[in-house]
Amino acid sequence: MMEQTNLHLSRSQPELQGIPSSAVNAFLNAVQERQLELHSVMLLRHGHVVAEGWWAPYASDITHMLFSLSKSFTSTAIGLAASEGKLSLDDTVVSFFPEDAPEEIEPHLSAMRIRHLLMMGTGHDEDTTNKMTQSEDGNWAKAFLHLSVLHEPGTHFVYNSGATYMLSAILQKVTGQTLLDYLQPRLFEPLGIKGAIWESCPKGINVGGWGLNVTTEDIAKFGQLYLQKGVWHDRRLLPEGWVEEATSKQISNGDGGENDWAQGYGYQFWRCRHGLYRGDGAFGQFCIVMPEQDAVLAITSGSNDMQGIMNAVWDHLLPAMESSPLAADLDAEAQLADRLKGLALQIPRLQPDSPLEAGISGNKYMLEDNEQQWQSISLTFEDNQAVAVLSKMDQENRIIFGRGDWEEATTRLLQDEDKRVASSFTWEKDTLQLTMRYIETPFAFTMLLQFEGDKISLNLKGNVFPDMPGMQGRIAELAKE
Repeated sequence: MMEQTNLHLSRSQPELQGIPSSAVNAFLNAVQERQLELHSVMLLRHGHVVAEGWWAPYASDITHMLFSLSKSFTSTAIGLAASEGKLSLDDTVVSFFPEDAPEEIEPHLSAMRIRHLLMMGTGHDEDTTNKMTQSEDGNWAKAFLHLSVLHEPGTHFVYNSGATYMLSAILQKVTGQTLLDYLQPRLFEPLGIKGAIWESCPKGINVGGWGLNVTTEDIAKFGQLYLQKGVWHDRRLLPEGWVEEATSKQISNGDGGENDWAQGYGYQFWRCRHGLYRGDGAFGQFCIVMPEQDAVLAITSGSNDMQGIMNAVWDHLLPAMESSPLAADLDAEAQLADRLKGLALQIPRLQPDSPLEAGISGNKYMLEDNEQQWQSISLTFEDNQAVAVLSKMDQENRIIFGRGDWEEATTRLLQDEDKRVASSFTWEKDTLQLTMRYIETPFAFTMLLQFEGDKISLNLKGNVFPDMPGMQGRIAELAKE
């Protein structure tokens, strides 16, 4: 049985590892001032966690959707499979799919190799994901192979989640296992990563380029493994040569400058300014590895300003890392510890109640046809809660909203499967605000409801998506007239 010490990262004070607590506080100040919606942060130095925090209602034991940070885990599986002799990075892509390849294979497709998938240098002119996922027969690999390859592979960078899916499909071909199952004994179990889930395509292949959910500490462990060049507790999990190759620049993706998406691309890892590298995912999911500083930073977020998040790291954390331990600063350490424990996203608390509640409570409003396919909404107000029942496609979703506080539940309202939400409500004059945070994802939504006689209007706003079209409705009995 694996020793328990292998499953958790050790903890230490920032100053003992050469980082002033005041620098971490300055980073948190910058995040707050720039209104960057972080959900969690974990900073490692010399293998120790020196700062960690979750903005309530997000919490340490809740997995978070990684989006494209999943790609770095997919790449790792390919590195492992190559080390086991199951494939070579120079194997051609079409060789794994003879039944799905076009009858006439164009030269650029014929020349496409696994390493081109890894470096996002497939030769396509645009991301293949939409056309691949919209294939009517659900055969994504076949759809990928039938798209035109306009450039010589290895010469043209296009960020392409379809390429990462193909890595997952190839891995399943050569191992007979899904990406998740293959990584379980080789990566997840040794690192103590439990409860990981990965979205699959209609053919049962993990999608690879997105869809992985793990905790913040799991992200940090993954980064620490790469920082340690593939060794974990004196056991080699990844070949050192793979780590070096995967995190080095394999293809140019821009002209550098101050853009952290133009510093070069490795094997599903981005090069950063300051000699760093990272895996990242949409809306601010980060695993930043800092080899010279011997540090790792894991972040989950719900933000459209990913460069802004990195700028806060470069401005406040990176330059503060010293090579030797610092003198203890008990006041700063205590201030930081209290702040990290008390992190929370602001709960909307504008107006605790409204005289409108009595007239609304118990009413069911039928909604006109709308994009979300919501059919009706009813509201019931109690002392500390509002209970909303929304019907969608004849399926009722009952959500409890805390009065100026979070209530946790699960719902299928905006997803096709049960998702955990933390929900609260408040009033602003005559407008009811219902806020839902999907705490396993970057997403949060606020419903703004206005009532005029027997009519209701509903607008839906997201934290990272544009506002959705509004909806109109009437009390159920009157809507039938």
